[in-house]
Amino acid sequence: LDPDSEHQHDETVTSVGIDVDGTVEIPKLNEWLGELLTTRGPDLFRSKGVLNLAGAEQRYVFQGVHMLHDGELGAPWRDGESRRNRMVFIGRNLDRAELEAGFRACLTPVPAGAR
Repeated sequence: LDPDSEHQHDETVTSVGIDVDGTVEIPKLNEWLGELLTTRGPDLFRSKGVLNLAGAEQRYVFQGVHMLHDGELGAPWRDGESRRNRMVFIGRNLDRAELEAGFRACLTPVPAGAR
């Protein structure tokens, strides 16, 4: 790289990380991701994460590039391990609140009094 060459940074490109407890309901996740990839796919450069799917004793590991998304069950959760959902999105004009709210809507509701 030439340190004297001119370069520009795109200030609209950012990353959003989501790190929350809970159990992900697969139909809700599929609906949310489908909508997200359809409407925002060109602006989503990369996405990846590890999720705690309802009914699965293994982590769900996924990655995506623009509108392409792939995932598979990975290693089992260890006894006593916190089953946190961790996701990262890198893209243009990302709205952190919108992404987090969309993902939280995929989680199994916590019954009142169980918090």
